[in-house]
Amino acid sequence: MHQPDTAPRRSIYFDYKVYPFVRPPELGGSAVRHAVAVVGAGPIGLALALELARHGVRCVLLEAEQQVSEGSRALAFTRRSLEILQQIGVGERIAATGLPWRYGNSFYRGRRVYRLDVPHDEDDRFSPLINLQQPFIEQYLVEAVQRQPLIDLRWGQKVTALEQSEDGVTATVDSPEGQYCLRADWLVACDGARSALRSLLGLRMEGASYEGRFVIADIRVELGLPTERLAFFDPEWNPGNTMLMHREPHGLWRVDYQLPAGESPEEALRPESLKARIDAQLAMIGHAGAHWEMDWCSVYSARAMTLPDYRAGRVLLCGDAAHLLPIFGVRGANTGWQDSQNLAWKLAYTVRGLAGPALLATYSQERVQAAREIIDEASKSTRFMTPPTRGFRLMRDAVLSLALTQEFPRPLLNWRTSRPHEYHDSPLNCADDDNALFAHGPNQGAPVRNVQLAPGDFLLDRYGAGFHLFLACADNRVPADVREAANDLRAAGTPLTLVLLRSGSAGADGHRDDSGRGRDSGGDSGNDSVSAAADAGADLALDDTQGRIRSRLGLTRGAGAVLARPDQHVCARWLTLDAQRLKRAVRRALGH
Repeated sequence: MHQPDTAPRRSIYFDYKVYPFVRPPELGGSAVRHAVAVVGAGPIGLALALELARHGVRCVLLEAEQQVSEGSRALAFTRRSLEILQQIGVGERIAATGLPWRYGNSFYRGRRVYRLDVPHDEDDRFSPLINLQQPFIEQYLVEAVQRQPLIDLRWGQKVTALEQSEDGVTATVDSPEGQYCLRADWLVACDGARSALRSLLGLRMEGASYEGRFVIADIRVELGLPTERLAFFDPEWNPGNTMLMHREPHGLWRVDYQLPAGESPEEALRPESLKARIDAQLAMIGHAGAHWEMDWCSVYSARAMTLPDYRAGRVLLCGDAAHLLPIFGVRGANTGWQDSQNLAWKLAYTVRGLAGPALLATYSQERVQAAREIIDEASKSTRFMTPPTRGFRLMRDAVLSLALTQEFPRPLLNWRTSRPHEYHDSPLNCADDDNALFAHGPNQGAPVRNVQLAPGDFLLDRYGAGFHLFLACADNRVPADVREAANDLRAAGTPLTLVLLRSGSAGADGHRDDSGRGRDSGGDSGNDSVSAAADAGADLALDDTQGRIRSRLGLTRGAGAVLARPDQHVCARWLTLDAQRLKRAVRRALGH
């Protein structure tokens, strides 16, 4: 029988809770069949389950352990991740707890040779990056799951075997009280980098595994430094190698240093080795003799790999179970959340009978392409951070030497942080819209950009769980044929919100459909006027007298429309819209 550790993990900053094993109905002989089973209650599996629930789909979520993960692990989260997590109710909580930052510094021979400045403006609700240890992220997600009646979270239950048929999956699950069979129409593997399900399916990744190994250590120490990424190339105490530092909440710092070639993880993690190297790094930055306390440490190597297909029959793979990405550029969890957001609506619409036969296949098409582009970018950073050959090292050292006195090589030190992917080649994009005629704004496949509507009130706060059609109309009314087409689509089950961007002087009236949360609080923003939106033929009417929303959407000619998918990515843009164009675009975006 599977017996997970029930002793709370030790930490100097996080209070680990052991969640109880609850006997599942299958152990009592119940023949339950689930629409979706998700394996792995880490940050990606938890987010996926919450997204599925947001789209009205029940799931059972299995986790082999009985507590959240140990150590800081995924630490830096991007603005796009916070926008995704806001939709499932935890984005603002993470932002309030974590440390925001936007600057990164690279040092060589004791001098700063590059400073990264990630753009940020008043239309961004969240900071470009936020540092928060992974156990807090998982705890917040677990608490959101516990409030969601559509999710059955089962702790201490490990999948040991899989069988598939044309219409479902049967998983053998081991638990503290014995084995049982769990049957589901679909199963999603979110069980991480060492995915047992990936192994059970016999799937192999493509890509590269780099030789350089790094120690990662969380220490409590008072340094008085700002929350900025620090990268040190060829430090005196670790010649030829690289060292990174990140400030964490609760008085901790992440110390991240490359090991000399040939040193084993066991040697690297000996207490005397850790102490000598951490002391040397603190001395190098002017804190010799500083008292510090270790919380957690581990060894990792950089890998840039992906499965060629994220679907294997009735099993789908998501996050690190599907790809392994170097941490340089904060790509792991941030990429996984984009996977989960992409998959959730497509799987939910498939389960609910709203999808065409091609929709679910686009999850793998879009996200494999995204992973390959990310791997290409991340590999450049990884080869710079950990040169794999003598030639790469010579080139890296030459860039660093020139950067001491010259400006032109310094951009080569840019570590290419994680970015929101754009599905420009997606088969879900409209083939006959006016996208090519737009001068600016989010192209087909790009996510809708946020806009501040009023202090503390943003456009994506109003975004629900379905399709959204943003309209700029000369008379501030939705055309009757477009409204009728929207009603026809909704009558067929497709969630669709009409958002009218009013150019007049009226207040920011609006009404959002109740199919999704939008704000973490789950409520509408302000005292919205439902009747004003309804009178204009819209579900939500927003004052855009200054044209700021239209400008961010590229609707600068006074009229036009932008259709965004449930995951906020644009799939069609029109200068002029009629009922048939709208219906064709939605059908295509549904995979018909």
